[in-house]
Amino acid sequence: MPSPSDLALESAAKLHLGEFAARFHPESLPLGDRFSYFAAAVPVGEEELREYLVEPVDALPAAVRTALPALFFVLVPYLERPASPGKHKAARQTFLPQDSLVVMDPPDERFRLTLAYIPPPGPGEAGVLAFAVKDVDMSEYHFHLFNALARAAFERLPEAAFSGYMDLLRAELKARVHGEVDQLSWAAKQNLLNKQTSFRGETKLFREYARESFFDTLTLFLHGLCCDIDVEPGPRQIASRHLRKRLEYLRGQFPPPEGYAVFPEELKN
Repeated sequence: MPSPSDLALESAAKLHLGEFAARFHPESLPLGDRFSYFAAAVPVGEEELREYLVEPVDALPAAVRTALPALFFVLVPYLERPASPGKHKAARQTFLPQDSLVVMDPPDERFRLTLAYIPPPGPGEAGVLAFAVKDVDMSEYHFHLFNALARAAFERLPEAAFSGYMDLLRAELKARVHGEVDQLSWAAKQNLLNKQTSFRGETKLFREYARESFFDTLTLFLHGLCCDIDVEPGPRQIASRHLRKRLEYLRGQFPPPEGYAVFPEELKN
């Protein structure tokens, strides 16, 4: 039988995420000491909950977990970006996460969102991290989850960790290392290479590239701690020896919890 919360959501058809979070946060369930969650109109049994949230949270390095704000995780059927008013509806528009809509039925692909994040409104308050989980493969969900966590933690991670990562990137650029981890960092790298020839300093373009590269590599690092994943080869994929060097660096900065490892051979003994 559907819960009263599920029936309330179904009757609403669409709710702004901020309104949804405010309405259902009192019904959230604890997930450790700083996180909580709520699943609306999607079946989440004990096994599903472990896959969606418990195992990913358990795999987080202590330094990353500490850097994260308190979070209210929300699992909903679908998320939608509101259509922009006027004649440029199809154009990509900026929007506030609070304007994201929680919806029951599949939205138009042009406006469909995988996740939405509302930062904490103030000290000691929880941010909202919402995921659309219907018609989404678990591996894809995990990628978006860890990418969102990497971004949410970034401002409170040690500055030295990011500075050291930028040093790695400078060495790669000097050696003309090809490729990147994912599409956003690849695009940022191409933009940098097209406009700069020296990488000794810290220009705005270089820092933007370094941030995207850091997010993508940290996402892979966190994802790999939690789950068995494969890095798909491709024309933009960075060579494995350079990727391993990055992952080894992150392992040094963010030691995994006991029983977790970056590389499979580390668990053999």
